[in-house]
Amino acid sequence: MTIIPELHPRYKSLMTRDKLVDCIGAGITSQQGLIAHGRGEAFDYLIGEQTLKSARRATEVAAAMLLTANKPVLSVNGNVAALVAKDMIELSELLNAPLEVNIFYRTEERARKIKALLEKQGAKNVLGNTLDAKILGIEHARAMVDREGIYSADVVLAPLEDGDRCEALINMGKKVITIDLNPLSRTSKTATVSIVDDIARAMKNLVSMVKEKKNSKIDLAAFLAGYDNNALLKAVIEEIVVRLKDEDLRV
Repeated sequence: MTIIPELHPRYKSLMTRDKLVDCIGAGITSQQGLIAHGRGEAFDYLIGEQTLKSARRATEVAAAMLLTANKPVLSVNGNVAALVAKDMIELSELLNAPLEVNIFYRTEERARKIKALLEKQGAKNVLGNTLDAKILGIEHARAMVDREGIYSADVVLAPLEDGDRCEALINMGKKVITIDLNPLSRTSKTATVSIVDDIARAMKNLVSMVKEKKNSKIDLAAFLAGYDNNALLKAVIEEIVVRLKDEDLRV
């Protein structure tokens, strides 16, 4: 890993990039995943590298939806495993929900390495080796899932998801929660709940909110009532526009 001084203004961003690059060498992430991350980073600049009010609202709804689900499942791809494995594992334990490895550029070796990474960090319930069911409407490898996992889930948390798979899961009658920095992506527009935020910030917030709500007497249904994902995405864009109008662009 490259030595990056902590005082560097782009320290967190550069460390994240380095982590992804290192995970390519370890067989966890793909080169294509680097491109996807870079595209997301561009939108993070637009939101000011912070959690917007709209994203916090979506995260609250996501927490309530996961806590009231009959069978929640957490989907893990290479970038998710590289960047937020510990948070995904903690959330899995809080919800008693399995993790399922599901990757676009799939090889059995890569899937095993992601599973091993999760288990090394403490995960106890990782699916993804047994691919005995198919999501209709998808032709690539991500269509194949575990019948006891994503296939039978009622709520799927799928961070950094592809739009076609998100749409296919919705068409199966599932509720899909995504984390995607692009409010205009097909994933964001198709999902039941779209958290427009950096995945590291979003997962920490989500874990925190699940902890807060899990043992409280809060009416979780109240968080879900009247939630409109399209309205939320419009709010995100409005927040971006306001921020850009106020941004000091002097060099």
